[in-house]
Order: sequence, then C-alpha cells, then structure tokens
Amino acid sequence: MSDNKQPRIVIIGGGTGLPVLLRGIKKYPVDISAIVTVADDGGSSGRIRNEMNIPSPGDIRNVLAALSDVEPLFEQMFQHRFKTKNELSGHSLGNLIIAALTSITGDFVHAIQEVSKVLNVRGEVLPAANQSVILHAEMEDGSIVSGESKIPFSGKKIKRVFLTPEKISPLPHTLKAIEEADLIVIGPGSLYTSILPSLLVPGLGEAVCNASAKKVYVCNLMTQAGETLDFTASDHVKVLIDHMKNACIDKILVNNQEIPVSIQERYREELAKPVIYDVEALSQLGLEIISDRILTYEDGYIRHDTNKVASILYSLLKSNGK
Repeated sequence: MSDNKQPRIVIIGGGTGLPVLLRGIKKYPVDISAIVTVADDGGSSGRIRNEMNIPSPGDIRNVLAALSDVEPLFEQMFQHRFKTKNELSGHSLGNLIIAALTSITGDFVHAIQEVSKVLNVRGEVLPAANQSVILHAEMEDGSIVSGESKIPFSGKKIKRVFLTPEKISPLPHTLKAIEEADLIVIGPGSLYTSILPSLLVPGLGEAVCNASAKKVYVCNLMTQAGETLDFTASDHVKVLIDHMKNACIDKILVNNQEIPVSIQERYREELAKPVIYDVEALSQLGLEIISDRILTYEDGYIRHDTNKVASILYSLLKSNGK
C-alpha cells in the first residue's frame, strides 16, 4: 500500500448487515468495493428477477443507498416501497430503477454503475455475479430446499448450501478488486443466505483465499433460527471454512459486551440468542481475535455499531496494509 493511495477495502455480504457496516466505513479515506449477493428471491426482488431474468436488485439497492451521498429525501425516495392495491404493491422504487436501467443498457452491472453516478455513491458496488442465481440448501436429512427466502423457514438444520446454475462467472473487475485489496471483510449478515451466496460463486471464494490481504470476519451478534441456532462464533467460522474448503480467514471481530436480559427477552420468540465467542475454539482455528463493544441498540433491538466497527477496521488497514 503506497503512501499516495487510499487503502483498498473489499467488503463481502448482503442483507441488512452490509449496509450498516458501509455507512460507517464510507466516512474514512478508503477505496471501498462492496461485493453483494444476488441470490435474494423474496418480495420485490424475486418478482423482478423472475419476470425479467436478471439478478436480484434488492441487496444491491440497499448497498447503493448506504454508500450514497445525496439529500436524505432523495435516498428516502430511492428506498420507497409502494403500498398500493395494484401491481406496484411491494415494489421498491430503487428496484424498479435498477430494473429499468438494466433493460435500457442491456446489462445489470452497467445499470448499477449508472445508478451509482446518480446517487453519488462513495466507492463501487459489485454484484457477486452478473446473472440470476438460485441458492439451495441441503439439509441434514438429505432433503433440498430451494430459494434464499425459503431456507430459513424449512424447520431443518442446514448441512450445506450451493448455487445453480452450475456455470456462474464472477466479474473480472470483482476478482481484480479482491486481488488488489489491502483488507477483505466478510460479514456481518446471515451466514448461509447473505454471506455464502457470494463466496460460493465459482472463482470468487478462491480469489478471496488467494489474495494477499488479511481477511476479517465480522461475527454476528445474535444467532438466527433456521440458520445458526445455538451457534458459537467458532461454529460460524467452521461453516465458512467447510464451504470455502480453505481456512483462509485471519481475524475475527466479536462483541464482548454483555447483552441485558431485557433485550434478550425480545429475541426469545424468534429463538435468537447472543453469539458466544468461544476463545479457545477460535484460537485453535488459528484466528486472531479482536473483541470489543461493537453493538448498539435501536428501538430496543441489537445492531452492530457502525462507527465502532468502521473505526476498528480502519485501524487494521492502517496497521496491516497488504
């Protein structure tokens, strides 16, 4: 990392976790590349994907909004979801704009680039693949559940997840961003349905493992029923290692702040518990453990503290480099 260039950070994920992290890191002098899953098949994204045979725009839309530098009202308009009794019902305006530009330009990636200009996006947003993909889960009983939105509600324990079609190509620009990164961040987000769908794109996970940059996994704060019920921090990492077939993660960022019982009660109905960071097991995996108070509370619910996490990641960039 030369002195006259901003450090390059690649962040891989999707869902609600990735935008939260990006809102913090974009305040720092860093070159951001966000690699986003396109396996979402629920709601507006799923309808657009099925009708137009394009990658799902929902997670991309949320990341574009998180990295945007526009008036709050404009961002609110981009994120607006219609509540009508016609075909517009449930659609987000941002999803429709991305779909329209894909139709106009003939290319999903080009559409994202054009929206990025309009939103004055800080950094670049890269889909994990430039085609429609479907996420499947093989359960421990051998059954297969297809569709990202259906997997967490199967009532069964996941053995592994995989993508179709068999031939999926990552973007050359995405691979280059990974190769040139000074720090690669994985997560936070739903382990099986937000993080792994990107890493399982052929060539992409391998590029992450082969990159010279340090790899940091930002661990989830709470377990997730249907995906990570009763998982410890090391359980999360083991799933990543099993799917990537490589123990290439160097560091893990975990929360060490006790969560009040009153807050935990709110999550009891959805069978979610605080993720226990099991120091010994993590150490045995060869990980450097970074523990800190990385949570905050919003309306009584737990969220990653975007500013604290961003500060920690930036300190890693400054101290480690490539």
